[in-house]
Amino acid sequence: MLNMSEEPAIHLARFRNPQFDRARPKWFEAIWMVTQALFVSSRLPGSAHRRLLLKMFGARIGVGVVIKPNVRIKFPWRLEVSDHSWIGEDVWIDNLALVKIGSNACISQSAYLCTGSHDWSSITFDLIVKPITIGDGAWIAARSTVGPGVTVGEGAVLGLGSTASKDLDPWSIYSGAPAEFVKKRVLKPAESV
Repeated sequence: MLNMSEEPAIHLARFRNPQFDRARPKWFEAIWMVTQALFVSSRLPGSAHRRLLLKMFGARIGVGVVIKPNVRIKFPWRLEVSDHSWIGEDVWIDNLALVKIGSNACISQSAYLCTGSHDWSSITFDLIVKPITIGDGAWIAARSTVGPGVTVGEGAVLGLGSTASKDLDPWSIYSGAPAEFVKKRVLKPAESV
């Protein structure tokens, strides 16, 4: 227990992150925050306006990308989403570093992609940021979390409510917090139309 006369071991008041570059001026970020609140994170249906606005603010968005209502994206200029991917309702992409989402990937409802953390060994709780990569055909199930620096391999699945703090191997299914390997993902042959 801390004696009131002792200096605290952690000094959040001294927190600084001079090495972190937001990559855009504060006025630009403020305009994004208002635009996001009114149109991207709104309950308005449709993806076309969300794709357009994200592109206007620097995101790279492929063709056929579906972006559902109530999505939050910290910095669109640090987001790349390839063709025909889905981003579900209430997804939060907290991208202090680059987030790359491959083609035909699914980020389900209320998933959280977090690129930032803190150095818990530092008395000033220094910021640490690392990119996230979601491979082609991967699925981040509802209410799952992907942590800083994680690569989710092609075709990998992160199960409902799971937490990935380490890389997920391609074509593998993971579940739990922390996520653990469950089994290989095997696709059924496509049925004839």
